[in-house]
Amino acid sequence: QVQLVESGGGSVQAGGSLRLSCTASGFIYCMAWFRQAPGKLREGVARITSEGTTYYAPSVKGRFTISRDSTKNTVYLQMNSLKPDDTAIYSCAADDLCWGQEGFKYWGQGTQVTVSS
Repeated sequence: QVQLVESGGGSVQAGGSLRLSCTASGFIYCMAWFRQAPGKLREGVARITSEGTTYYAPSVKGRFTISRDSTKNTVYLQMNSLKPDDTAIYSCAADDLCWGQEGFKYWGQGTQVTVSS
């Protein structure tokens, strides 16, 4: 069982930046960020393998950067040029696979990101 603890998030004005962190209790191959806005389906934002292979949703590509520090079992999501549409609860997720599975096995508690215009 892997536990995920998130930090970061908060409120920022449009155009601003925030960084989210998520620390896993042990090594896990794939770490990812999802988000869910009120009234919308959960959306995959970005994911990264232990080798550093990354994927970004088109809506955040070029603005968000996912990275990980394997020595700390921590994944980061640097969010720049934030827009009001980025407002959502952001959740960290992890699994032994990054693609092709039904869903991610492990989830963090979620952290609110609010972007005001």
